[in-house]
Amino acid sequence: MTRRAWENRSALPGRRELAGFAAVGLLAYAVDLALFTCLRGPARLDPLTAKALSFLAACSVAYAGNALGTYRNTRAKGLRPYAVFFAVNLAGAAVQLLCLAVSHYGLGLTSQRADTVSGAVVGMALATVLRFWGTRTWVFRAEGRVGSWTG
Repeated sequence: MTRRAWENRSALPGRRELAGFAAVGLLAYAVDLALFTCLRGPARLDPLTAKALSFLAACSVAYAGNALGTYRNTRAKGLRPYAVFFAVNLAGAAVQLLCLAVSHYGLGLTSQRADTVSGAVVGMALATVLRFWGTRTWVFRAEGRVGSWTG
């Protein structure tokens, strides 16, 4: 660890931050899955509408959970942080879709298992790293944390 990083250890995510982010993410995932299933099943909405609504609900739950829990000591207030959070989550969704597209169409791995691994495992892992970094850097930035944008 460099001297500057050692002096400012808040630049590194702590266990609490990682655990809080993961817990909120799991809750948001459950909301996304449950709402999508209900909207596709009993509500009989088309898949894109159902997914868009479940994604919006899950983003709202994740933002609220992070704002009230994981990052409650930061100064993120108002509509702007939510808009940035939503944009970070859209970027994460794009990463998942890109992984699926590369695997399915680019590499020709077209089985259901390959689609699941590329989209829901590899894509989700990369998207989670992006979401965590974007959330702590642009949405819930802390004063003095190296790597946080304070502009």
